[in-house]
Amino acid sequence: MQMNTTHEAAGGDDWSGRCVEALVETSKMVTAVVARSLAHRDPAVTVPQLRVLVMIGSRGTANVSAVAEALAVNPSNASRTCERLVSAGLLDRRPGRQDRRQVSLTLSPRGQRFIEEILGRRRAVFAAVTSGMAVSERRRLAEGLTAFLAAARSSSTAGSWDAGGEHVLPWTL
Repeated sequence: MQMNTTHEAAGGDDWSGRCVEALVETSKMVTAVVARSLAHRDPAVTVPQLRVLVMIGSRGTANVSAVAEALAVNPSNASRTCERLVSAGLLDRRPGRQDRRQVSLTLSPRGQRFIEEILGRRRAVFAAVTSGMAVSERRRLAEGLTAFLAAARSSSTAGSWDAGGEHVLPWTL
């Protein structure tokens, strides 16, 4: 693991720097697993489209404006992305109850199966990786990742960190 001055910005102690570098390296591996889980799927889905599916799946429903806001994209881009997902049969679109111009997007049964398949493939890879670890290491990893996720959710919703002025996690919450 290559160390640099990142640890100074991460709290200054050696463990903070090691933690940041381990997370950077882990993010590379997780990104590869994400990309691989999408490769050769029918229908073909891009990472931005997957973000929309995950967001709508976690919220249950959303409109195009909410998708655009959560992903920090132009509403016309969000609309095109959602339209492709509707055409692929992964999203259902219904007119709003009070205002028929307001469109409600939900995962279709096919979209739900698609997400479950993608997550199942990821779980299989992560299970294979962690099977090579001792039980005590897996326990420590689970405890550490659980604490990391709680801290990330807490600090993101509090607005205490961002990437270039945009909150990073709203589409995952």
